Order: sequence, then C-alpha cells, then structure tokens
Amino acid sequence: MKTILRSAIALALTTTLTFANGWMTDWEAAKAKAKAENKPILINFTGTDWCGWCIKIEKEVFSKQAFKDYAEKNLVLMEVDFPKKKEQSPELKKQNKALDKEFAIEGYPTVYLLNAEGKKISEEIGYREGGPEAYTKHLQELIEKTK
Repeated sequence: MKTILRSAIALALTTTLTFANGWMTDWEAAKAKAKAENKPILINFTGTDWCGWCIKIEKEVFSKQAFKDYAEKNLVLMEVDFPKKKEQSPELKKQNKALDKEFAIEGYPTVYLLNAEGKKISEEIGYREGGPEAYTKHLQELIEKTK
C-alpha cells in the first residue's frame, strides 16, 4: 500500500512539474517533446499572478480555443513563470531562474519560438493585438520562415 501511495505522489509531482494550464513547465521534457514531434517550442516568460500584460495575453490569446487548437497541432508550449503568490517547487524555481538568465529576459511577457535544442528561431513576440487568430497567423508566418 505504501508503495502505491508513493508512486501516486511521485506521478502527481511529475505531472505538476511538467504541465501548468496546458503548458509544459519542465524544460528538458519540453525539448524532448519538441524533438520527438518535430515542432517548435513557444516559450512564454511570464508573471501569471501579477503582470498585467501577461494576464492580458493569457486572457485574450492563450486561453482561447482557437489558440489551443493551433498550438496542439503546431507547437510545444513551455511556460517559465515567476509568480508572486503561487507556490512553486524549489526545482522549478531554480530551472526558471536559469532560463531567465540564459535568455537574458528584461520584462514580462517575453515570448519566443525556439527549435528543439532550445535555440531562438524568432525575435521576441510578446503581446499582439487581434486575438488568437492574429497571433496564430503571425506564429505560422514565423514558422514558415524557418523551413
């Protein structure tokens, strides 16, 4: 019984570390998935519970079904969150701090398209007006340029 309980807890912790609201949070897992599925990574550096523009892009684009449908077919989503109120594991905080430094992030939201190795294939995307349709159209144009 203890073994089953430990396994369930480990699975729950792994799942929590890997996904947040449909976005992956484990950097190595996101790169592996991108490589396996031959898709670019859309990485979103965000402050989900305090950053006004981050909340706006989530509400107007990322939470909409049109974006979710597009992303499922074309992207691996990776969220690098720096919340003020939400709890995060020490491992996630350490990973996010390292990614913030690696990408030299200066403000939130900062959004890039990356290849499966984690290298930028676009300039900073950030917030764009026009909702999910305009956003996905722009993403598709950027992806087409890399082919």
